[in-house]
Amino acid sequence: MSTTAFACDRVTHRYPLRGGGDLVTLRDVTLEVADGEFVSIVGPSGCGKTTLLRIIAGLLPASSGRIEFKGNGHGNGPRDTGLVFQEHGVFPWMTVVDNVAFGLEMQGVPPDERRARARSFIDRVGLSAFASSYPHELSVGMRQRVGIARAFVSGRPILLMDEPFGSLDAQTKVVLQEELMRLWRDDRKVVVFVTHDIEEAVRLGDRVLVMSGRPGTIREEIVVPHPRPRDLARRQPGVAELADRIWTLLEEEVRSGLLVRAE
Repeated sequence: MSTTAFACDRVTHRYPLRGGGDLVTLRDVTLEVADGEFVSIVGPSGCGKTTLLRIIAGLLPASSGRIEFKGNGHGNGPRDTGLVFQEHGVFPWMTVVDNVAFGLEMQGVPPDERRARARSFIDRVGLSAFASSYPHELSVGMRQRVGIARAFVSGRPILLMDEPFGSLDAQTKVVLQEELMRLWRDDRKVVVFVTHDIEEAVRLGDRVLVMSGRPGTIREEIVVPHPRPRDLARRQPGVAELADRIWTLLEEEVRSGLLVRAE
């Protein structure tokens, strides 16, 4: 039986507004994620998906509710999580190897060890020939590989990914999806993966959590029945049906939000 890696217990978040009052972005979000699980999250724009990831990571405080991490009590997100964002997050003045090793440096890992560990993951994401290159010498997809390698090499058990492939072309996206799956199978980290691409959510995830419109909460949990490994370059039977079901839920949320704003 799988054990819980972390859980969100009635997490709510409010942004204070300059003119007074506040904006509720998340309301009573409750979920559990198991060790080694890959969970996709989809939802309408502005429903608080990124805010939720930042709260899990300890970058934002919850207005109420809490995050509980296995064996650590609660509130220890920064110690347990690594993040990959759509903006790549690489430092332009650092080489690829130094970018990948940066998190290890912050953890106090000695220079020789952190560079050796960084080079191992650089090899695994197919960038060994570019270890001494700078970000401006890399393509967008290659820079995203650097971010993924840095997140995995950190050794942190929970990886939070916020639309990491959203800016990529279709072919590059499939290649990086496959590389992510290979790294995940080897390391079995927990992955929480936010995306606007419904088929991507289904193809990658063990479960898909569908969020409501703002204030965001978990509207529905959908278990993906397709066995692994999956052929990400080709549509498996059943993917379209699940994607259509999720799209219907999201369409209802978007239409509901438009009606509310029109009143």
